[in-house]
Amino acid sequence: MQFSARPCTFLAALAMVLATQAQVDTSGYGGPDGSDIYDELAPEVEEDAAVEIGRAARAIGLLYDVNDSLEVIPGYDMYCHWNTDQIFLRERTSRFQHDTLCLRLSESDDDHAMPCSGHVTSPFGSRKGRMHYGLDLKLYTGDPVVAAFPGMVRISKYNKSFGNVVVIRHSNGLETLYAHLSKRKVQPGDLIEAGDTLGLGGNTGHSFGSHLHFEVRFLDQPIDPSLLFDVENGSLRAKTFEINKGTFESLALAKAAASARKYYAVRTGDTLSAIARRHGTSVNTLCKLNAIRQTSVLRVGQRLRYN
Repeated sequence: MQFSARPCTFLAALAMVLATQAQVDTSGYGGPDGSDIYDELAPEVEEDAAVEIGRAARAIGLLYDVNDSLEVIPGYDMYCHWNTDQIFLRERTSRFQHDTLCLRLSESDDDHAMPCSGHVTSPFGSRKGRMHYGLDLKLYTGDPVVAAFPGMVRISKYNKSFGNVVVIRHSNGLETLYAHLSKRKVQPGDLIEAGDTLGLGGNTGHSFGSHLHFEVRFLDQPIDPSLLFDVENGSLRAKTFEINKGTFESLALAKAAASARKYYAVRTGDTLSAIARRHGTSVNTLCKLNAIRQTSVLRVGQRLRYN
């Protein structure tokens, strides 16, 4: 019997096999969303827990080690974890170390797809002083949302910000995220092909109007999806994509620029002239920065940029 140096790795592999055995009752796995079939133990798991895992494996004649996770789970050698609860794991993911890494995105015309056919309603980048880490694509509630590339579902759950959200990990190490769905049609561990329906469009979570929030990440670091996809034509820009440190340095600069912008939340009784005086600017400047008119009605809680 071989054990991985990390018992959590062995548990993930063991749970995967248990879930596929017809004679094994898997009804005890998963919560309301069925999202923790492959939940891992914490890294601090004690040795006796690993022993219990080993006994369970022996009872059904299984011999598993880290190599099984490497074979079954896409990108496991890059991430060294398979977490079906946390959407992002920045503290457990290695920073990008390569000078340049060329990722293969496609081998044929049918191994990639735009998640939906709608136009961009909000691009990647700074938005009202905050970073927007994906593309917002127009759709209507109930429209099908499909997988961009083949892969394995890592996340399928409800999140208060993303609403119904699905995350798929792909063999090249990319992960794609699909948020604000009205319904999810996949579960963690599902193998999915490009173009397969993973859910239906909606307006769940922190969302204003039906749309799809679509993200692309590598080692939990966001990449502008429009660098990979020509959204207007619904096609890949190229069959490969090069990642280097500059890819994420440009994001850091964008974040710095966004944080340098200052905003004010409108309160009851505020006027443009009062806000302008308070922040040492003019009404004309406020109007230009926020694309509003001097006669525009201010809403309580509305964020106005003033520098």
